[in-house]
Amino acid sequence: MILFRRSALGLLLGVLISLMAMSGFWWLNQPIGGPIPAYLVDIPPGTPLTEVSHILHLNHLIGPEWFFTLLGRVQRVDRKIIPGEYELHAGMRPTELLKKLVKGEVYQHALTIPEGYNIVQIADILAQKNLAHKQDILRLNRDPAFIRSLHVQAPTLEGYLFPDTYQFSRYTPPESIIRTFVNRFHDVVTPDLKDRGTIMGMSLQEVLTLASVIEKETGLAAERPLVSGVFHNRLQRGIPLQSDPTVIYALASFDGNIRKADLSVNSPYNTYKIRGLPPGPIANPGLAAIHAALYPTQTNFVYFVARNDGSHQFSVTLEEHNKAVNQFQRQSNGKRAS
Repeated sequence: MILFRRSALGLLLGVLISLMAMSGFWWLNQPIGGPIPAYLVDIPPGTPLTEVSHILHLNHLIGPEWFFTLLGRVQRVDRKIIPGEYELHAGMRPTELLKKLVKGEVYQHALTIPEGYNIVQIADILAQKNLAHKQDILRLNRDPAFIRSLHVQAPTLEGYLFPDTYQFSRYTPPESIIRTFVNRFHDVVTPDLKDRGTIMGMSLQEVLTLASVIEKETGLAAERPLVSGVFHNRLQRGIPLQSDPTVIYALASFDGNIRKADLSVNSPYNTYKIRGLPPGPIANPGLAAIHAALYPTQTNFVYFVARNDGSHQFSVTLEEHNKAVNQFQRQSNGKRAS
């Protein structure tokens, strides 16, 4: 009888302890509570579980640090936490937090590359967003082995970084960022477009070079094929393109004004001095500009000049062109004529 009572008491005590442990776990696993605005929490690469617990505690996302550390070790995920920025809030349970960190559900930053941006401008955007160091991007842009790995046959990646909106996490390697840009280019520039270039007697590099000049010359969609027609006419007749954007690309610095001295710069990109296309793209064109380079408007126009309202006046003869220049450009410091 005494033995039975002791057994029953021991069983009861075990149940109570189990209930207390379960209650304690339930209590420790409750969210902190209060207002639950979401904000970004950074978990740098190489951060141990104990430090992750400390970061979460400092951000008022968990209670005792030891519990979160124990939770990670019990689940054997203490070495499986993915570094990055996480959008978290105090309404999340520790188990939810841990699951999110192990799954690597990192915050994605939206990054838009505008049409017509060159490699330096793209590197600046990435640096401003704190997604990559500018020098890393510029170095990879000229790395022959890296360029070959992207199936690009060119000395640099200028022209192959396709303008679009992308999503990147904070610790995405710069190689992966650039690879994403170039992969998008390969997706958009289809074999049909490449074949069209071959039919026209142009390499892909030449198509992108012309497209980049078209992209920089006009922002009007309706004008792109017409500008392309003018440049194709000039190329066929051996007339220099005389494009300001190519000159600007060759300058070490540019304050917004083209000067007479700039037109005398010795550079393969100075299309006032050379005939034909410059040696490579001067920017990264969008699909519309690429399409315009491949499908120019059939026209007799050989000249165009900015009207200072975003559009251009096109001319067939030099006499017509000079009149347009007098009308639209002599009174201003705007864009030069081509």
